[in-house]
Amino acid sequence: MTASYKQFCPVAMAAEILCTRWTMVLLRELLAGSTRFNELRRGVPRMSPALLSRRLKELEAAGIVEQVQRDGDGANEYRLTEPGRDLRPVIETFGIWGQRWVDADLSLENLDPSLLMWDMRRSLNTSPLPNARSVVQFIYSDLPASQKYWWLIVEPDGEVDLCSVDPGFEIDLYVTTHLRPMTAIWMGLSTVKAEQKNGCLHLDGDADLAERMQTWLGLSPFAAEAKRIPN
Repeated sequence: MTASYKQFCPVAMAAEILCTRWTMVLLRELLAGSTRFNELRRGVPRMSPALLSRRLKELEAAGIVEQVQRDGDGANEYRLTEPGRDLRPVIETFGIWGQRWVDADLSLENLDPSLLMWDMRRSLNTSPLPNARSVVQFIYSDLPASQKYWWLIVEPDGEVDLCSVDPGFEIDLYVTTHLRPMTAIWMGLSTVKAEQKNGCLHLDGDADLAERMQTWLGLSPFAAEAKRIPN
C-alpha cells in the first residue's frame, strides 16, 4: 500500500486504497467478471503474478474483495464485496474520462495483442452469428509468429473461447490486419469499413460474417464516448 496521506478527507482515504499501481486496472477486470487468478492474469498480462497476488490481498484486507470457494473443484475465486461492487461507477467514470480526454495516438502506443483479443472475446456480440460454431482467425501480419495468430470460437450456445494455438476447426472467416488498426476499431476510434478502405484490414471467407463484423465484434465499453480534446 502507499504511505498514508495523513488526511481525514475521504478522497485521500480512498486514494490510499485505490491509487496503488495496477489497482484500478485490476478492479476493472473484477468488475468485468473475471474471478479466477488466471483470468485476472490474462486481463492484466503485464502485471507480475507476485504483484497480482499482493494487490488481491490488499483488496481483501480493505474489504473490497473476498475469496469464495467454487463449487465442484473446490478452487477459490475472487469476488467483489458490496463495497467493491460500489466502485463500478468510479471505474466507469475513469474510463469515460480517459476515452474523452487522452490523445488517441497516445492510447495507441500501448498495444498488446493478448489483452486486445481477451477484451474482444468477452465483448463479442453473439446475436448476429449463425446458430452453429463460428471460427474467426485473426492474423496480425506485423507481429512475430508467437503473437501473430489468434482464433475466436463461438459455439451455438453463445460461449466464446479464445485460442492462441490452432484449435483444429475449419475457419469461417480470416481477418488479416495490423495490431494498431484493430485496436483502433475496438476502441471506437475507427471502423471496420474505414480500415478496409485504407487497405489495413482484409476479410476472407464467409461473406455474411464479413459484412456483419462491425456488429458482432463488440467494442470497448467506452467506445461510444467521442474524443473531446482539440485536434
